Amino acid sequence: MGLAWSFFNPLLTLTVYTFVFSVVFKARWAGSDESKMDFAVILFAGMLVYGIFAECISRAPTIIIDNANYVKKVVFPLEILPWVSLLSALFHSLISLCVLLFVQLLLRQTLPATVVLLPIVLVPLLLAVLGFSWFLAALGVYLRDIGHVTGLLVTVMLYMSAVFFPISALPERFQFWLSLNPLAAVIEQSRQVLIFGELPDVRTWLILVLLGFAVAWLGFAWFQKTRKGFADVL
Repeated sequence: MGLAWSFFNPLLTLTVYTFVFSVVFKARWAGSDESKMDFAVILFAGMLVYGIFAECISRAPTIIIDNANYVKKVVFPLEILPWVSLLSALFHSLISLCVLLFVQLLLRQTLPATVVLLPIVLVPLLLAVLGFSWFLAALGVYLRDIGHVTGLLVTVMLYMSAVFFPISALPERFQFWLSLNPLAAVIEQSRQVLIFGELPDVRTWLILVLLGFAVAWLGFAWFQKTRKGFADVL
């Protein structure tokens, strides 16, 4: 199937989740007059952002182990391996984004001008994903079972990052705690620019960028400090 999988995989996943939540559980996003297709588009936007996080974090613990030859036989900048994983995830998300924009254009005959702000909104996520990837890639060399933990984490984040619901749908006592989840904040801002035509909150975005830079710096520092023992362990 080649590149076709990049198209059919998110589409199939979207179809299953849309059926379960909008048909079986009769979930609605904004109100009772909302169509199932509207729900699917909003859900797809959240899954698009979550997919970048999930793909990179899932691959990170084994990315050095799977490329052991680069560690032991040649001089290779190992720190670029998480970049490769991230670029792969971005390619898949780009295909999903094209599908999303096409469906939205069919439904509404127009696209919000704020769509062009999506790359800016995603900057904090990309920085944080790189940082976590560097950290997990190095840790995975020494702790081979860390992949099981990250697999569980990725699943938990799917349900705790406002992918299937808006933060405002939660009881007030829980909204604050969920808003502390940076992934949920990025997903909410992505929906604002992709679906609702709203500008993201600048203050929240700046805080997320600073947090993303901190995670990226710490992850890279950990990677550089621990890489000296990769060859011995592998």
